[in-house]
Amino acid sequence: MRCKPGLAAAFITLFVLPAAAQEKGLARPDLVLQQVVEGLPKEERQSVRVLTATFNPGDKTVHHTHRFPVTVYVLEGAFRLELQGREPLTVKAGEAMVEPPNVAMTGYNPSATEKTRVVIFYVSTPETPFLDALH
Repeated sequence: MRCKPGLAAAFITLFVLPAAAQEKGLARPDLVLQQVVEGLPKEERQSVRVLTATFNPGDKTVHHTHRFPVTVYVLEGAFRLELQGREPLTVKAGEAMVEPPNVAMTGYNPSATEKTRVVIFYVSTPETPFLDALH
Protein backbone atom coordinates (compact mmCIF):
# COMPACT_ATOMS: atom_id res chain seq x y z
CA MET A 1 0.00 0.00 0.00
CA ARG A 2 1.35 3.45 -0.93
CA CYS A 3 1.14 6.50 1.25
CA LYS A 4 0.00 9.82 -0.25
CA PRO A 5 2.83 12.42 -0.34
CA GLY A 6 0.93 14.90 1.86
CA LEU A 7 0.21 12.22 4.40
CA ALA A 8 3.85 11.14 4.47
CA ALA A 9 4.98 14.74 5.02
CA ALA A 10 2.50 15.17 7.88
CA PHE A 11 3.72 11.93 9.48
CA ILE A 12 7.36 13.02 9.23
CA THR A 13 6.56 16.47 10.64
CA LEU A 14 4.57 15.14 13.60
CA PHE A 15 6.42 11.96 14.50
CA VAL A 16 9.91 11.86 13.03
CA LEU A 17 11.40 15.32 13.45
CA PRO A 18 13.07 15.93 16.81
CA ALA A 19 11.02 17.78 19.40
CA ALA A 20 13.26 20.86 19.16
CA ALA A 21 12.44 21.20 15.47
CA GLN A 22 8.68 21.18 16.01
CA GLU A 23 6.55 24.26 16.49
CA LYS A 24 5.77 25.28 20.03
CA GLY A 25 2.34 24.07 21.10
CA LEU A 26 2.27 20.93 18.95
CA ALA A 27 1.84 17.67 20.80
CA ARG A 28 4.31 14.87 20.19
CA PRO A 29 3.68 11.26 21.18
CA ASP A 30 6.04 9.46 23.55
CA LEU A 31 7.01 5.92 22.64
CA VAL A 32 5.98 3.55 25.44
CA LEU A 33 6.57 0.20 23.74
CA GLN A 34 7.86 -0.99 20.40
CA GLN A 35 7.97 -4.72 19.84
CA VAL A 36 7.97 -7.03 16.85
CA VAL A 37 5.13 -9.52 17.21
CA GLU A 38 3.95 -12.61 15.41
CA GLY A 39 0.43 -13.86 14.94
CA LEU A 40 -1.45 -10.73 13.82
CA PRO A 41 -4.44 -11.28 11.54
CA LYS A 42 -3.65 -11.43 7.83
CA GLU A 43 -7.16 -10.97 6.43
CA GLU A 44 -8.12 -7.89 4.44
CA ARG A 45 -10.26 -6.59 7.35
CA GLN A 46 -9.43 -6.51 11.06
CA SER A 47 -11.31 -5.49 14.16
CA VAL A 48 -9.59 -3.06 16.56
CA ARG A 49 -10.79 -3.11 20.15
CA VAL A 50 -9.74 -0.82 22.98
CA LEU A 51 -10.89 -2.01 26.38
CA THR A 52 -10.34 -0.91 29.96
CA ALA A 53 -10.23 -3.04 33.08
CA THR A 54 -9.99 -2.31 36.77
CA PHE A 55 -8.57 -4.92 39.13
CA ASN A 56 -9.20 -4.48 42.85
CA PRO A 57 -6.48 -5.81 45.14
CA GLY A 58 -6.03 -9.53 44.45
CA ASP A 59 -8.41 -9.62 41.45
CA LYS A 60 -7.35 -11.87 38.58
CA THR A 61 -8.41 -12.92 35.11
CA VAL A 62 -9.67 -16.35 34.20
CA HIS A 63 -7.04 -18.79 32.94
CA HIS A 64 -7.15 -18.12 29.20
CA THR A 65 -5.49 -17.68 25.81
CA HIS A 66 -5.84 -15.07 23.07
CA ARG A 67 -5.92 -15.89 19.36
CA PHE A 68 -3.92 -12.77 18.49
CA PRO A 69 -1.41 -10.60 20.41
CA VAL A 70 -2.85 -8.30 23.07
CA THR A 71 -1.19 -5.05 24.16
CA VAL A 72 -1.73 -3.95 27.76
CA TYR A 73 -0.91 -0.43 29.02
CA VAL A 74 -1.01 0.06 32.78
CA LEU A 75 -2.61 3.35 33.87
CA GLU A 76 -2.45 2.79 37.63
CA GLY A 77 -0.89 0.23 39.97
CA ALA A 78 0.80 -2.90 38.63
CA PHE A 79 -0.29 -5.86 36.51
CA ARG A 80 1.33 -9.28 36.82
CA LEU A 81 1.03 -11.85 34.04
CA GLU A 82 1.80 -15.53 34.50
CA LEU A 83 2.43 -17.22 31.15
CA GLN A 84 2.66 -20.98 30.77
CA GLY A 85 6.29 -22.02 30.37
CA ARG A 86 7.68 -18.52 30.91
CA GLU A 87 8.80 -16.29 33.76
CA PRO A 88 6.02 -14.07 35.21
CA LEU A 89 6.00 -10.42 34.06
CA THR A 90 5.08 -7.39 36.14
CA VAL A 91 4.25 -4.13 34.39
CA LYS A 92 3.81 -0.89 36.37
CA ALA A 93 1.90 2.33 35.71
CA GLY A 94 3.18 4.03 32.56
CA GLU A 95 4.53 0.78 31.09
CA ALA A 96 3.14 -1.60 28.47
CA MET A 97 3.53 -5.21 27.42
CA VAL A 98 2.38 -7.56 24.68
CA GLU A 99 0.66 -10.80 25.59
CA PRO A 100 1.54 -13.46 23.00
CA PRO A 101 -1.14 -15.41 21.16
CA ASN A 102 -1.96 -19.05 21.93
CA VAL A 103 -0.19 -19.14 25.31
CA ALA A 104 -2.12 -20.06 28.46
CA MET A 105 -2.05 -17.19 30.97
CA THR A 106 -3.56 -15.56 34.02
CA GLY A 107 -3.17 -11.87 34.87
CA TYR A 108 -3.76 -10.26 38.23
CA ASN A 109 -3.28 -7.31 40.54
CA PRO A 110 -0.43 -8.28 42.89
CA SER A 111 -1.17 -5.51 45.41
CA ALA A 112 -3.01 -6.13 48.67
CA THR A 113 -4.00 -2.45 48.96
CA GLU A 114 -4.02 -0.64 45.58
CA LYS A 115 -6.22 -1.09 42.52
CA THR A 116 -4.83 -1.64 39.03
CA ARG A 117 -6.26 0.03 35.93
CA VAL A 118 -5.25 -1.02 32.41
CA VAL A 119 -6.05 -0.17 28.80
CA ILE A 120 -6.10 -3.17 26.46
CA PHE A 121 -5.60 -3.02 22.68
CA TYR A 122 -6.67 -6.03 20.61
CA VAL A 123 -6.46 -6.39 16.83
CA SER A 124 -8.21 -9.50 15.55
CA THR A 125 -10.26 -10.82 12.70
CA PRO A 126 -13.85 -9.54 12.98
CA GLU A 127 -16.07 -11.49 15.39
CA THR A 128 -13.12 -13.18 17.14
CA PRO A 129 -13.70 -13.56 20.89
CA PHE A 130 -11.39 -11.45 23.02
CA LEU A 131 -10.23 -14.53 24.94
CA ASP A 132 -10.74 -18.25 25.14
CA ALA A 133 -11.23 -19.43 28.72
CA LEU A 134 -9.37 -22.59 29.73
CA HIS A 135 -10.89 -25.00 32.19
